[in-house]
Amino acid sequence: MKKYHLLVTLFFFSLVLSAQSSQSFLLNLYGGYTFSDRVDFDSSYGKVEDGFEWGAGLEYFIMDNASIELKYNRLDTHMPLYTKVPLNNGAIAPGTQVNAGDDKGAINYILADYTYYFGSSSQKALPFLGAGLGVSILETPKSGNGTYFAWEIKGGVKIKTDSPVSINLHAYLQSMSAAVGYDYYWDYYWGPVAVTDYASTFQFGLGASLSYDFSK
Repeated sequence: MKKYHLLVTLFFFSLVLSAQSSQSFLLNLYGGYTFSDRVDFDSSYGKVEDGFEWGAGLEYFIMDNASIELKYNRLDTHMPLYTKVPLNNGAIAPGTQVNAGDDKGAINYILADYTYYFGSSSQKALPFLGAGLGVSILETPKSGNGTYFAWEIKGGVKIKTDSPVSINLHAYLQSMSAAVGYDYYWDYYWGPVAVTDYASTFQFGLGASLSYDFSK
């Protein structure tokens, strides 16, 4: 995973240099708390536990109230995996953890965001909504790294100051999806048909970012 960190760092560094010359970019430093989620499989279920998420992004305003941003965020977490135990009444009871002591991992998000700010650019407080698409790089101890589709939606308020620094307070929902096997169905003409089965995470979080405007 070190090579991914190095590539992302070099990319952001090059963009910062270009931003200083064009004076059209904001550098955003992110920090937030991401809450846990449960993912169900056929015979087991896993958890992505809550944790601190951090990252950085470069935001370019394509107009006064709208911007695009490329950003990298990382969540270091634990991902325990449990078996499912069917009960006589049809319910499912939690089983044993199959990766005890080996459940530490991380999710790296690389996203391209679009954000719209409501109100006049002269306001000190600007509400905003945004969404992003990209990839997540999942680090797990046993299976190594995997790259999957990811997206997010976000909303909050941008608080400006008289200096180049501003503060963003926001809530976000992040998701990644991965193929985890096949479900089989019987078709009258084709016989057994395999359909790819996907599992997705949905994690809500609360965060803040410090922004530096190179145009000021």
